[in-house]
Parts: sequence; structure tokens; C-alpha cells
Amino acid sequence: MGKLFGTDGIRGIANKDLTPELAYEVGRAGAYILAKESKGTVIVGKDTRISGDMLEAAITAGICSMGLDVISVGVIPTPAVAYLIRKYKALSGVVISASHNPGEYNGIKFFNNEGFKLPDEVEDEIEDIILNKKELDIRPIGDKVGKIIKEENASEDYIDYLVSTSNIDLTGIKIAMDCGHGALYKIAPETIRRLGGELVVINTEPTGTNINQNCGSTNPKMIQELVLKEKADIGISFDGDGDRIIAVDELGNVLDGDHILAACGLYLYEQGKLKNNTVVGTIMTNMGLDTFLKEKGINIVKTTVGDRYILEEMIRKDFVLGGEQSGHIIFLDYNTTGDGLATGLHLLEVMQNTGKTMSELNNLMTNFPQVLVNAKVKNELKYKYNENEEIKEEIKRVEDMFKGQGRVVIRPSGTEPLVRVMIEAKEDIGLPQIASDLAKFIEERIGN
Repeated sequence: MGKLFGTDGIRGIANKDLTPELAYEVGRAGAYILAKESKGTVIVGKDTRISGDMLEAAITAGICSMGLDVISVGVIPTPAVAYLIRKYKALSGVVISASHNPGEYNGIKFFNNEGFKLPDEVEDEIEDIILNKKELDIRPIGDKVGKIIKEENASEDYIDYLVSTSNIDLTGIKIAMDCGHGALYKIAPETIRRLGGELVVINTEPTGTNINQNCGSTNPKMIQELVLKEKADIGISFDGDGDRIIAVDELGNVLDGDHILAACGLYLYEQGKLKNNTVVGTIMTNMGLDTFLKEKGINIVKTTVGDRYILEEMIRKDFVLGGEQSGHIIFLDYNTTGDGLATGLHLLEVMQNTGKTMSELNNLMTNFPQVLVNAKVKNELKYKYNENEEIKEEIKRVEDMFKGQGRVVIRPSGTEPLVRVMIEAKEDIGLPQIASDLAKFIEERIGN
């Protein structure tokens, strides 16, 4: 068995790669590692996938078998679990979700007692126990066995928190929303209604298998069409576990994470709330954001891909805003992880308080042409690209074409058997074909 944890927890096809047996072992090992210093409760939430019940039962059994109580909060977005850990003073939290992946997938990710995702070294400890089949000689009996506590007010507590941190009145603003049949399908519409917004919402009928199915943040065409049809002021679209957002302006144009960072970063800077005058992005961040921020006197620093690495940099250097092009945006003054709904509320605040339309905010920065193509490779081979001399030489050849006005970024997917090939340049000199050719080159050498 290979490495369990990717960039966002454990993920795979439920009942095939991610089995209830594995979930049980993860529950035991996770409880053992996280309870070394102190005891407490563990919050467990999930998205709308049909396999969520099965995996929740298994991981909960593992946790309870170690003598820890579980607070079950049902279907709820990832950022809500991060917040509720702090509110309920829990030891840890677990989210059962595969985020933007199709319905047959599922995943497990842990948070510590402060609502932060576990660092790599702690995940490595959990992995070590499971992969090396280390016996945990802890079997409490009698009243020392953990129990399950059903928390019926968890969603309401999260909505109350969002409303309390939102200094906006959405009366007269029309919002189109795509919930992607995911974890926000009830919470997001209720929050907008509570703030007075006029709402048109789609994809709020989860079947257990239709999460992200041609909808949600990874399929923006649906929200674009809805915005234009309904003449909405803004469109907001979420992924399965609600930690990312893709927005759409009133003209039907997408605001990805880079454009959201541009609008919110400038707003916070002008309000004197952008700590240390810096926004955090990743190596995939469009160079157009760099150019825009520098023109405004704002710094940008970049990390490897993954919101956990953005967060680590934000904590280490005391920054308050960071995010990914894919729509994971972290406002550290409010939460410890990406929060799609909260980000939408922040965007609405910027729009309302600046008097600008969403399209004006969208046009603050101009993208450099950028193309992303996936090379399909076996999961165990996807880290081998940088060991292949032919691939390294081909990457250098492509970069030399741009004469310092472009770049090539190659990275293995943290959640899928893919190597992502990103090419960006100031001028489009046939980038789609160049990226496709390079992806094919990689597939031919390490694809099988």
C-alpha cells in the first residue's frame, strides 16, 4: 500500500480504495495520536455522498474504541467543522468528503483542536501506525468506551457565526447560487436569506450520488447561465464540501480565486486590514495577480499547491489573506481553512461598500494567458517526472521558448492519478498545443 494522505487528507473510491476497514483503522490511529496530550471529544461531519454514512460509522467506531466521544454534526461543510471545533472546545475534527471529486469517491481529513489541518508530520505518524500494522494496545471497557453525541444545532451555530461576522445588508441584491448538491445545500441559501438577499438557487437536491455532477464550482457554466438568465448581481458556486468558491460577475464572467484575491486584497489594504501588506498565493497563481498587486504596492508570496501550505505560510509570517486559483480562499481573521460561503459574503461586502459592480471588481487584474493540461499517469508513478532526464530536458526546451516572459509548472495531483502541466506566458504563442504536447510527452515516458 502506498502513501495514504495526499494534499487534502485520504481520498479514493469509497468501499474500494477507501474501505470501512481502513476508515476504522484511521479512526483508531488518529484518536491515538491526537489524544496523546489530552482527552476530549472529536467532531465528525460529512458531505452528501451515499458512502458518508458507511465511513462515518466506521471511523466513529474506531474513535470510540479508543475511549473518545464523538460529536456527530451530520451533513455540514468543511469550514463549519473547523469553526465548531473551537466553539465546542473539541480535541479534534474529522470531515468525510472528497471535495470536488465525483460521487463515487470519498475522503477523510482531520483537524486539530484549533481547527487547523494536521501538519504532514502528524499525518505521517497516523500513516505509520496503519501501514506498518502497529498494534494499539488500548481497549477501554465499560463506561470508558466512547459514545456518540448527536448535535442537532451544528448547522444553526455555523449560520449564526457567519451572519455575526458579516457587516452587510443584502436587501436589493440578487444572488444566483449553485450548491452542487453538496454540503452547503441547506446552509448557504438560509444564510443569504437571513442577510436579506434575493436568491435564485439550483442543485439543492442531493441523491447521494449526484454531488458535483456537471455542477458546482468545477463546472461554472451552469452558474454563468443562471446569472445571465436571472440578471443576477453575482453568482456563487460551491464544491462538494463547501471550502471553495467560484464566483461569476453580472456579465457572466468567472472570478476565479486569483480575481477574488485581487478584489479582497485591495479592499483589505485600503481598509488598513491587510496585515503585513501581503497576499499569499501558490505556484499556480496567475502572474497577472503579481502584476496587479505590485502596482498597488501590495506584496505577494507563493507556496506549493495546497491550502494547508498557504495556511502554514500565513501563520508563520502573520498574514491574513491567501488562496488558490481553484477558489480555496482563507481569511485567517475569521476561520482556519478555506470557506466558500464566507468568501462569497466577503465579496458581497466589497461590492456593496465600494459601490463597484462585480464585473468592475473582476476587471481589476488581467490574466496572463495560462493553460492547464493533465497528463494521465499511474498514481505510484506521478512523482517520477523529475527523475526522468528526457522530461527535464523537454521542460527546459519549452521554457527557453518564452525568453523569460513565461514559465512551465509541473506538479503531481495530490488527489488523482495525474500530473498537471501548467504553461503561462505574457503572450499566447500557441500555449494549448505546447501544453498538450508536453503532457503527451510525459504520458509516453511515465504514463504506464
